[in-house]
Amino acid sequence: MKYLHALNKIEGVGAQKMRTLLNGFDNAENVWRAGLPDLEKILGNNKLSEKIFYEKQKINPDAEWEKLKKENINIVEFTNPAYPLLLKQIHNPPFIIYTRGKLNFNESPAISIVGSRKFSAYGEQAATAFSRDLAKVGFTVVSGLALGIDAFAHRGALEANGKTIAVLGSSIDDDNIYPRANFSLAKEIIESGGLLMSDYSPETSATTMTFPARNRLIAGLSLGTLIIEAGEKSGALITARMALESNREVFAIPGSIFSPSSCGTNNLIKSGAKLVTGVQDILEELNFSHTAEIKQAVLKIPENKEEEILLTILSDIPMHIDTIAKHSDLGMSIISSTLSMMEIKGWAKNIGGQNYIVV
Repeated sequence: MKYLHALNKIEGVGAQKMRTLLNGFDNAENVWRAGLPDLEKILGNNKLSEKIFYEKQKINPDAEWEKLKKENINIVEFTNPAYPLLLKQIHNPPFIIYTRGKLNFNESPAISIVGSRKFSAYGEQAATAFSRDLAKVGFTVVSGLALGIDAFAHRGALEANGKTIAVLGSSIDDDNIYPRANFSLAKEIIESGGLLMSDYSPETSATTMTFPARNRLIAGLSLGTLIIEAGEKSGALITARMALESNREVFAIPGSIFSPSSCGTNNLIKSGAKLVTGVQDILEELNFSHTAEIKQAVLKIPENKEEEILLTILSDIPMHIDTIAKHSDLGMSIISSTLSMMEIKGWAKNIGGQNYIVV
């Protein structure tokens, strides 16, 4: 991971080149230690081979790794089971992503909510209400931490004690969180059990070029994208287009025909986006008719063999811990500790008398 991160700091080493290098050298450390002739064998005799070779000499992998640890930044690479499953489905997904927080990407279905930085009271009310209601029924709300609609989307989820992911158009180290006006919101998201995410390595500032790439990730993480107030040339429309390219649903809230901030959303509806006036419209379009179905859609990814065994044994029918022990061949102490962890994750529930059901 240390050498993956160091390689990712070299401009030009994107997801495709990273895969080519790892296929050619087996692992990132071998890439890092490779000479110019070896790099040219894999990438060809070109400027990128030379750039990687000479840029490596300016980067200290150990020092860069320490910077990540200091900021509590984690790396999730493509082959890691914790990598977002939906993001894997988009064209050329990032090979590594950077995160701050403890939220599991795959623990609940996600919906993106984005819109204009220039908002009306109507837009603020809609973003907050939809986000809050979606979070209450089990969705993770994804947005871009931008001023305006994005910020209200994050805050609505937080008000419902729900989960939210902020995808940044910059790196996620403290010095580069953007916009600075939402720095405290970013911290609140982390502290509440949410997540900051970016595919940009630390010390990367936001530019006009970084936001379209950010929008691609917002769309890719989610089952669908809800657009609330977007002008005719709003960046939120880029997110909508990228959602469609990834075969995801696009929803839009209609706005006043006299409001410039609603031109984009109203045009999306005319072009075929699903018009929504309440959360139920989204649930029906995604085939989640009630909360129970959302819970069934939650992806449970066992972290060890014990969790895998208990998930196959437990059901909606209450089962006493002694019966679980008979079916699992696991020791009672292991079963108790595993069940406790599964309760924390929301996967199992003790309904009384040491009888457990799957949630």
